[in-house]
Amino acid sequence: MLAEVDKGIGWITFNNPRLHNAMSMEMWQALADILKQLAEDDSLRVVILKGAGSKAFVSGADISEFGEKRSSQEQRDAYEAAFNEAQKALASFKTPTIAMIQGFCVGGGLALALSCDVRVATEDSRFAIPAAKLGLGYSYDSIKTLTSIVGPSFAKDILFSARFLESEEARSIGLINQVVAREHLLGNVQEYASAVANNAPLTIGSVKTAVNEIVKDPGQMSPEYIEKLVNDCFLSEDYKEGRTAFMEKRKPAFKGS
Repeated sequence: MLAEVDKGIGWITFNNPRLHNAMSMEMWQALADILKQLAEDDSLRVVILKGAGSKAFVSGADISEFGEKRSSQEQRDAYEAAFNEAQKALASFKTPTIAMIQGFCVGGGLALALSCDVRVATEDSRFAIPAAKLGLGYSYDSIKTLTSIVGPSFAKDILFSARFLESEEARSIGLINQVVAREHLLGNVQEYASAVANNAPLTIGSVKTAVNEIVKDPGQMSPEYIEKLVNDCFLSEDYKEGRTAFMEKRKPAFKGS
């Protein structure tokens, strides 16, 4: 796993190209640790996740270690704990997250992409959840995330068939947000990330929190907290800066306060 921050934009790279960036248990643990470290950087405005090389975002979990690390109940519980911690850390991360996808995005890789806020993929990317071909169960949280994005019917289709989806089909059902030519992927994502990074951080944060609340189970929602965040935006220095910049016909310089 590699991580860096440049001008408010964080980059996380899944770096296992020999195995098409398949996720080992150590990589799941490293992802959670990296996200915790990045969360302490006050300059951070957005995070982009990508796979090393050109063949895959993440091709899934590293099945070669299943016999060693997922054979007993104790090992399975430890693996699931590492997986869940990484997923939750990504889904709840403070800033917007963007999955920059080229090539295969499969199984645990698709779960990672779905935990991001926005997904941009190349025309030749392919998506699948092959649990039914491996005899694996698929967790409630993962199915809930998938269903909240594509709806019940498409979620069942993806999981029942375990088939590969091409990028255009994935976009048409809402699994990904954008499809771009491979040669334009990096520039497109950088341009989008820069636009997000230049917008008001408090507004972005309140929107991300609100959307995450909306898709929770009804008993877990907290609309009062969202109203507080919205009110904080109105009381912020950034709101004053935004109004002033609009009147002066210049770009605002938001500070997140």
